Amino acid sequence: MKKICLIISILFPGVLAQAQDTDVNALIKQGVQLNNERNYAGAIEKYKQALTADPENTQANYQLAYSLFASGKGADGIPYLNKVIKTSNNFTGPAYELLGSIYDAAHQPQQAIDAYKAGIALKPDYQPLFFNIGLAYFRAGKYADAELAAINAIKLDPKHANSQRLYGLVTFHQNKRAAALLGLCNFLLLEPDGPRSAEAYTNMQSILKGGTLKTEKTDASNIALNKGLLAAVATTALRRYASPADLLAAQLKAIFVAVGQLAEKQTGNDFFRNYYASFFLKLAQTEHMPAFARLMDLSANKAADNQWLQQNDDKRKALEAWVTATERKF
Repeated sequence: MKKICLIISILFPGVLAQAQDTDVNALIKQGVQLNNERNYAGAIEKYKQALTADPENTQANYQLAYSLFASGKGADGIPYLNKVIKTSNNFTGPAYELLGSIYDAAHQPQQAIDAYKAGIALKPDYQPLFFNIGLAYFRAGKYADAELAAINAIKLDPKHANSQRLYGLVTFHQNKRAAALLGLCNFLLLEPDGPRSAEAYTNMQSILKGGTLKTEKTDASNIALNKGLLAAVATTALRRYASPADLLAAQLKAIFVAVGQLAEKQTGNDFFRNYYASFFLKLAQTEHMPAFARLMDLSANKAADNQWLQQNDDKRKALEAWVTATERKF
């Protein structure tokens, strides 16, 4: 009997631990499902049950903080995130991202920026941290810092449309018209008819029409690019065009050529010159500008542009193939 009891006493803790692990994983899975259904109270309860069994469980701590934030109780999630970030793991980047978002939502911009910086120091390849710190800088009016953050975010994920949009906005606020226009064009190339496309198109038209924000100090290179852009637009003013998209195609082609050729002669700002100016100069020299202009114009003249794109599906596909095949450097 003693021998049997001894075997049971040896086996039972292992069986119990395995059952607890299974229960914790199941509770987390249930919590994620409830969170996805926006039942945040239910999700929070599941995560708390999981943490009762395993207080140091990284995923449970992170997910609990996430659901608290989603339910409007972000500050309550900070202690749980602090547990996550104590050790380096797959949740380190997301934990700092969430921590910064909590501070940002609480209108504590410096705390948010500090959290993102701490995350970047540990996870310099985690793109959302650069994008989010760029947003925080933008909201704080630190446009030059926001521009650098947007550039880093784009380098890590060039297809992240919102990073392209952020670059366009923060350069727009620095009166860097050429950079802003090309950034907005890149955003619309990725998201021609999304929820923020109409705003991007409106900003683009403001640049094309000569509208500016408050003039800020800028360098000679940017002044030259601004003047080159306006001069390029002026060359298209004396002609009549069959549609707004045809006018836009002419304007953008003239700008891409002028800005691209100017940028080639400039030094500094390698990212703008290599990634944007060179790419759009190459595009202007192809037959793809009509299809490109329809994508840029889509949010403003949806019916006409959709009809053109449907009737010229081969041209749209040819543009997409060219964009995919064309090398872009940073």
